[in-house]
Amino acid sequence: MTGAARGIGKATALALARFGAHVAVCDRLADELAETVTELEALGRTVVSSVFDVRVEADVEAFMGEVGERFERLDILVNNAGGGFVANFLDVSAKGEAALVSENFGTVTNCVRHGVPLMTAGGSIINITSIEAHRAGPGFAIYSAMKAAVANLSMSLSMELAERRIRVNCLACDMIPTPGDDTLGSDSDALALPGLRSQTWPVMGSPDDCAATVVFLASELSQFVTGSTIHVDGGNWAAAGWKTASSGVEFRL
Repeated sequence: MTGAARGIGKATALALARFGAHVAVCDRLADELAETVTELEALGRTVVSSVFDVRVEADVEAFMGEVGERFERLDILVNNAGGGFVANFLDVSAKGEAALVSENFGTVTNCVRHGVPLMTAGGSIINITSIEAHRAGPGFAIYSAMKAAVANLSMSLSMELAERRIRVNCLACDMIPTPGDDTLGSDSDALALPGLRSQTWPVMGSPDDCAATVVFLASELSQFVTGSTIHVDGGNWAAAGWKTASSGVEFRL
């Protein structure tokens, strides 16, 4: 599980643990990742954790090596790390573009390349993308393009990895109140850009709602779902007021 220190990543790691999974987590945020690990261990799960940047392939390879030593195999791979910033395309330098490509596409390919060899009994890969992969994203042009690239990559991988009995799907989230998006959520100018429609669902979504969908995609309940994208509407945060919150979703066996 990449990007597990907070937000959707943390919620997903905890949800999977509540359903019995032992978990390997990583992030760049050491203190917050430590908090996630404490909560996972409190659930009685074995946890492998590491602080590093998943854009660095050598570090990903080392992390997957540790996962293999501790767990022997990998059943579920959730690629959640990513990020972006608001800027018109012509204002983004070549360096900024390369950073967005690495952050949102290279992180996925790094983890798939070194994670799949551990999936010796088959499994499920879930790539967290964005609603922007499937609509115009003014102010987020390169970010949106990379999320679309991950969606297309996932469809191709679903065919390439079928013989290994590995399913590959995407979760495309609309804007969900998380610590990482709080700054963006308060930027009224960014949210008013043409093309960023208001969400339609009458209540506000949360990281737990996204985590519930990941649990479905990771489980045998979705054993015939592959090469697909499930969209999670962010809900009516504009009416409810933007803030990081939990929806109160309960995960039960």
